[in-house]
Amino acid sequence: MCGIIGYAGHRPAVPVVMEGLRRLEYRGYDSAGAAFARQGALRIVRAKGKLAALEEKLAQEPVATATCAMGHTRWATHGIPAERNAHPHCSNDAAIALVHNGIIENYQEIKKELAEKGHVFHSETDTEALVNLIAERRKSEKDLLRAFAVALREVRGAYAVCLMHCEEPETIYAARLSCPLIFGVGAGEHFVASDIPAFLPYTRQVIFLEDGEIVRATATSYEILRLEDLRPIIHEPQTILWDMQAAQKGGYRHFMLKEIFEQPRVLADGLAGRLTAENALLPELDALPVPGKLHIVACGTSWHSGLWGRHLLEHWARIPAQVEIASEFRYRESLLLNRDDMVLVISQSGETADTLAALRRARKQGAMVLGLCNVVGSSIAREASAALYTQAGPEISVASTKAMCSQMLMLALMALYWSERKPADNIDQTSAAFAPEQRRLLIALLESLPALLDAHLPEMHENARGLSRKYADANNFFYLGRGHCFPLALEGALKLKELSYIHAEGYAAGEMKHGPIALIDTLFPTFALALDDALFPKVKSNIVEVQARQGKVIALTNEGLDLTVDDRWVIPSLPAPLSAFMALPALQLFSYEMADYLGKDVDQPRNLAKSVTVE
Repeated sequence: MCGIIGYAGHRPAVPVVMEGLRRLEYRGYDSAGAAFARQGALRIVRAKGKLAALEEKLAQEPVATATCAMGHTRWATHGIPAERNAHPHCSNDAAIALVHNGIIENYQEIKKELAEKGHVFHSETDTEALVNLIAERRKSEKDLLRAFAVALREVRGAYAVCLMHCEEPETIYAARLSCPLIFGVGAGEHFVASDIPAFLPYTRQVIFLEDGEIVRATATSYEILRLEDLRPIIHEPQTILWDMQAAQKGGYRHFMLKEIFEQPRVLADGLAGRLTAENALLPELDALPVPGKLHIVACGTSWHSGLWGRHLLEHWARIPAQVEIASEFRYRESLLLNRDDMVLVISQSGETADTLAALRRARKQGAMVLGLCNVVGSSIAREASAALYTQAGPEISVASTKAMCSQMLMLALMALYWSERKPADNIDQTSAAFAPEQRRLLIALLESLPALLDAHLPEMHENARGLSRKYADANNFFYLGRGHCFPLALEGALKLKELSYIHAEGYAAGEMKHGPIALIDTLFPTFALALDDALFPKVKSNIVEVQARQGKVIALTNEGLDLTVDDRWVIPSLPAPLSAFMALPALQLFSYEMADYLGKDVDQPRNLAKSVTVE
């Protein structure tokens, strides 16, 4: 959720921190703040709103001499967006400043205890309770490190925190539990941050901190310790291979548009080294058994990817698949009864709180868990029995685009890979996908995807721009699809909602008659996915039903299909379900253009954050 950066080094620290916050603003942007030492005291500057408001305040501050600082950009959990609730928060004695991502579940009990001891609170946040708890424990502990550890052992919930003390103005302390925090190792400088781009201009050497670890760092030294007993831990830094150019807009108006247009490259990278003329190569799965049943668990867009992938896993690999929302899976009485059941968790960041909790629950029940994520070294990648990386590169826009494309590709490769390994008596030999010539054709189609999409994206963009102007006055939208297009309908509706704030509902087209059709009128348009597949006649009938109620229809379709609608949007034809790789960017571009035309903040929609690392 929130973005954290801390710096101890040889450079002017506040500009480094502000630069990092700009790269983290996608994680939270209702308020921001920074802390640094000045004349033996901690100076804290905070502002409500976007980062520009904080920059204006800091322009009036003498900050050039500070070589240690930390900053925070907030997505509200406890307390409304306001300067009093912005981070950093300070202890009553003004000695300690703290920035925090996560939720302290027992903060009310902590506040009550501290209030009885005379502590005064000026915000509604759980973070202010934590910083004062550390200050209180400092009274009885021999040093700040021990006070920090003792306080953290008392809290329940999730956190990534960074701390500064006025008596150690060149030192930063940090710790994590169930929230991402990464340590950067530089030359004469060290960093902590919620995400790698925050400090990537200065170092590519990173350590992915584990749950229950504390780090203490100065410009020239650092140590990582176990929270439980402060025993030192040795981590070898890893080298990040991508650079800052991958995280810049590159001439595009918004990160989202850039990331949509990066999808051909994402497909090419995801396929590189993973296909032969006969099959998919996924050595990460070679040591795992073929699942008898696959439980796919994810949230949001990743859940939609899983719903789409189920069609391939069941049709190509003949593996029964059940797709579940992580926030529901983690709390219900799920039963993984069979020894050959496997759980697949999908998360772009690898840090999604509900998905990570689902992973841990599944492992506790003895299930084998496979992780599918984008971030090397993320919690899901480290805790899963095995991990597949989507190789999508950094995704900065809050609205996920290329992440879904890359997840779908990996699901397709998994289905193809397992279809070859599945025992022969479990394979329906009538499925065309399993005939050798059909397998070779399928692989050729996968290899053709990057060039095909790259050639047609500009035309898709123009079509999306024209349609967005025509339908910009709509207050509601239906998205209809059947079969593998139903998850795409859900994703199209989600993108329109989160970007343009237009109410939209994705429906399985056959379900429209069971209630929702009552909403159709001349002001309630429908976006129908009517692609050239076995279910096209059914979708066509659903479209006719909408038109009979005077509803306007945009149809995303293929050349040569008999279809009369208000707006016919033709995309390249591919065999189902691979046609989704053409339909998905069209849906994304329509939502992008609609939001941009309406003047919305495309990359940072209101109330949303990129990585949902708290419940």
